[in-house]
Amino acid sequence: MNNTPITTLFLDLGGVLLSNGWDTACRRKAAEAFNLDAREMEERHHLTFDTYEVGKLTLDGYLERIVFYESRPFTMQEFRQFMFAQSRPFPEMIELVRKLKERYRLKVAVLSNEGRELQVHRIQAFGLASFIDYFIVSSFVHLRKPDEDIFRLALDVSQTPPSQCAYIEDRPMFVDVARKLGIEAICHRGYTTTKAALAGLALSLDPEGDGG
Repeated sequence: MNNTPITTLFLDLGGVLLSNGWDTACRRKAAEAFNLDAREMEERHHLTFDTYEVGKLTLDGYLERIVFYESRPFTMQEFRQFMFAQSRPFPEMIELVRKLKERYRLKVAVLSNEGRELQVHRIQAFGLASFIDYFIVSSFVHLRKPDEDIFRLALDVSQTPPSQCAYIEDRPMFVDVARKLGIEAICHRGYTTTKAALAGLALSLDPEGDGG
């Protein structure tokens, strides 16, 4: 176990603090709600979503490619509102991060693959900027996980050695990339196991886990 104190906490967003913003289930739900061909929509999504997620296409441009390439009986604004409404918070995880930040005076950063408009909506809707110090997001920095450079950028921005960083992520591949760079990465499966893993890094909310 690493005995170096953790001073910076990196967090994936979708699947950790919030539900996924626009995953397969959300797209299927949208296809049903708007009476779209789900298979065609999914094919178009996979052809162009990376371009949106890395910040080289606006949300409107993405939707023009996957939905509004032909006339529809609903507006783009209606579809956008439906997209945004799919996000849900995970209150236990948000509260855990808030309390750990306060107790250990951690720097906290989101390290996420997400399109700009969707990410900005989620930051604002769930008050994430009230406890997250900065956002290293694919559409902001034009890099995507698992590119090692987005992790290196997060380290540069935080000015923290990898050994003093912990990273909570629900995708095993991205966990492996972070670990390769020397970051203490936790594969998130749920609140209980992640809380225990953080306690193993001396980030505990238990009185006896203070370490001070």
